[in-house]
Amino acid sequence: MIMPEERTNSRRIVLIVLAALAVVEGGMLFYAARQARSSKPKLQNNHVADKWLGKWIGPEGTYLELSKNGDHYEVMIQSLDGPKTYEGISASHGIMFQRNGKTETIRAGNGQDTGMKWLLEKKNCLVVQTGEGFCRD
Repeated sequence: MIMPEERTNSRRIVLIVLAALAVVEGGMLFYAARQARSSKPKLQNNHVADKWLGKWIGPEGTYLELSKNGDHYEVMIQSLDGPKTYEGISASHGIMFQRNGKTETIRAGNGQDTGMKWLLEKKNCLVVQTGEGFCRD
């Protein structure tokens, strides 16, 4: 038979263990949040994307126009739905920007990389995703 005193001690131990787990879990969440903040892309000066500034032509009247505003890039995409402008930052592999809640990256490629038959023969292109590319002659 378990005495009332033993039950009280058992409850205290359980509460102490739960409190300790909450402290550990809270610390892990704090660590994860700090890691996420410190892993944001760093802005880079004289980035390769600086050579991409200007207008890039896509099919059917679409185009991409890049300009620089301080350490950020202005990304203007003229699609079949009309023009939209986004703020981009330099990353090691291109220019990153947010579109419709998703992180997109503009990267260098060629006509084959665009996945678009109209651009297959092109050598100097920028690709946002397969099916969305813009080239210069």
